Amino acid sequence: MRRRDTPVLPEPGLADLAPDQRLRRLELTVTRRLDGLLHGQYRGLLPGPGSEAAGSREYRPGEDEVRRMDWAVTARTTVPHVREVDADRELTTWLLVDASPSMEYGTATLDKRELAVAAVAAVGFLTAGVGNRLGGQVLAPEGVRRFPARSGRTHLLGLLRALLGAPRTDGHRDPPPPTLADGLDGLQRVATRRGLVVVVSDFLDGLPDDPDAAPAWEPVLRRLAVRHQVLAVEVTDPRELELPDVGLVTLVDPETGRHREVWTGDRALRERYAQAAAAQRDQVRHALRRAGATHLALRTDRDWSADIVRHVHAQRRLAAAPAAARGGAA
Repeated sequence: MRRRDTPVLPEPGLADLAPDQRLRRLELTVTRRLDGLLHGQYRGLLPGPGSEAAGSREYRPGEDEVRRMDWAVTARTTVPHVREVDADRELTTWLLVDASPSMEYGTATLDKRELAVAAVAAVGFLTAGVGNRLGGQVLAPEGVRRFPARSGRTHLLGLLRALLGAPRTDGHRDPPPPTLADGLDGLQRVATRRGLVVVVSDFLDGLPDDPDAAPAWEPVLRRLAVRHQVLAVEVTDPRELELPDVGLVTLVDPETGRHREVWTGDRALRERYAQAAAAQRDQVRHALRRAGATHLALRTDRDWSADIVRHVHAQRRLAAAPAAARGGAA
């Protein structure tokens, strides 16, 4: 008797699953593919010194920061010394998640908000541990939703469910929704203890037309970076970077609801669009660098977990490199 082969059905995508199934899939993805990256002396997605004193050592010019000088030991020995610190044993992570209308766009396997949820899941599961706490704020059209810093898997799952279940909008709201600068300012008031700050957004809010001008959120982000390690997770979709040649399309501004019809068969138009989009992303990248934030770019058409793995390994290599090499790489 001839055996009939059973067809193999494709695994459903993350966007096709029910909320609880999505959470299980995200947790499995983080556990299987990302867990273990942060074990060791580092307590965050970014390698760096902690805050607990661990003695002093001689100052190394070009490698050590002047602000870490141990002036008491320097005066006693007449040799410049810097303070050494151990990695923080308890980490407080603060999240600011952009759930504005522009984050509802997507043309690939995920939309930008779903990718933002995946990024939050990665941060939450990877930084979970005894004594570690996670707090956050969600910038939604109806206002800011706040989650106090708490520990535990239940707290993290509650935050993820709130993100997945956040209502969506398709038009202009009155009064206007909170801006990214507003969210960062609110986060600065509650994040009083040194820790990790993760901002997940497309960073289009408050972006000026003048490429040399600073976005509205840059000064607040810079102030946060003085005290905390800051990771900026930029979420984009491929159609935001280039227009396909599909004829007449209607473009909608998700923040204002304005419509505009565009003939994409015009090659010159597509080229101008791609150039403007690339310049806009360069503007965001330069602003994040000036603010002192580490930049992680995720795209809806890419494997987000693989991008996070590459980012963490790159940060580890950069932290292990000599200061001169780090300066040259910048």
